[in-house]
Amino acid sequence: MDIQIGRGKTARRAYGIDEIALCPGNRTLDPSLADTKWQIGNIEREIPIIASAMDGVVDVRMAVRLSELGALGVLNLEGVQTRYAEPEPILDKIATVGKDEFVSLMQELYAEPVKPELIEKRISEIKHQGGIAAVSATPAGASKYGEVVANSGADLFFVQATVVSTAHLSPESIIPLDLAEFCRRMPMPVALGNCVTYEVTLNLMKAGAAAVLVGIGPGAACTSRGVLGVGVPQASAIADCAAARNDYYRETGIYIPVIADGGLITGGDICKCIACGADGVMIGSPFARAAEAPGRGYHWGMATPSPLLPRGTRIRVGTTGSLEQILRGPAGLDDGTHNLLGALKTSMGTLGAKNIKEMQQVEVVIAPSLLTEGKVYQKAQQLGMGK
Repeated sequence: MDIQIGRGKTARRAYGIDEIALCPGNRTLDPSLADTKWQIGNIEREIPIIASAMDGVVDVRMAVRLSELGALGVLNLEGVQTRYAEPEPILDKIATVGKDEFVSLMQELYAEPVKPELIEKRISEIKHQGGIAAVSATPAGASKYGEVVANSGADLFFVQATVVSTAHLSPESIIPLDLAEFCRRMPMPVALGNCVTYEVTLNLMKAGAAAVLVGIGPGAACTSRGVLGVGVPQASAIADCAAARNDYYRETGIYIPVIADGGLITGGDICKCIACGADGVMIGSPFARAAEAPGRGYHWGMATPSPLLPRGTRIRVGTTGSLEQILRGPAGLDDGTHNLLGALKTSMGTLGAKNIKEMQQVEVVIAPSLLTEGKVYQKAQQLGMGK
């Protein structure tokens, strides 16, 4: 139902992940019976969780380790790993600079050109160690480095920007990336994003996307919503984009996964995204807290170093455990940020969902008090859900 903002403008109510809850049905099942497998392109993974292509989250070592643990990590091809042959001193600088000098330092560090030979080297390093080489670039970066990525044998290519569409207008001096042509000529599956609407999702799928990323601005370190005023709360965005996926499948017989990207901290957040229709999720800050993460306990957005309009900041997330603890357990924390796979399986068991498809069909209720109801002591003592 539209809501009238004023005489000349109406708006649709949209819901965020914190405003909904999942309602158990008539059956339950043992969590060990919950099948969490999913597929993107020709790659099947046990865990429907992807680590974001952010410099504080994924480097070669993290990409390999995530692959070993049954998940997936995406390397940023326009970050420090491809600008510097030795990125460790650069990451040290980012972790130690004061907050007042942070933006100018990032703009300076990211002014160093991307080196195609380092793109080739990083992809080779991941594959040589048995990892899945998933990489990410902006549309401009994909246009510039696509051939290098193709020749390097990457397994997956994510073309990502704050908003990506098939109807992009550019100045006459700039030739925009033809997404459909790019998907056709690349030898690996290409995921496209980000978007938040039914129509754009459908168009991206028609262009040949192997997956579509959903989410504008909800990330922990992202400031796009404040800087640009743009975004749709994740629960509604996922449901809209999942509807496009279902319609596309009915029309073509081709199933294209939808990936909820950003704003997810706990296992419960991941479960709610899948219940809204997502096939998998992409997360950053939860993995930035791993001991193996390159960010030294810090996390920053992909648009943070923009020379003209930074849309991200550096947040302190700390280090709470190993990557294995965060992803597969055993949990050392009681707030839902450890053992994300265990949380998903237990939620599926509680809801009686045997697989991801059934999880997408569970009942969702509007519940703005879900995270606060009865939690007075936790909040007062900053324990559990009150942290």
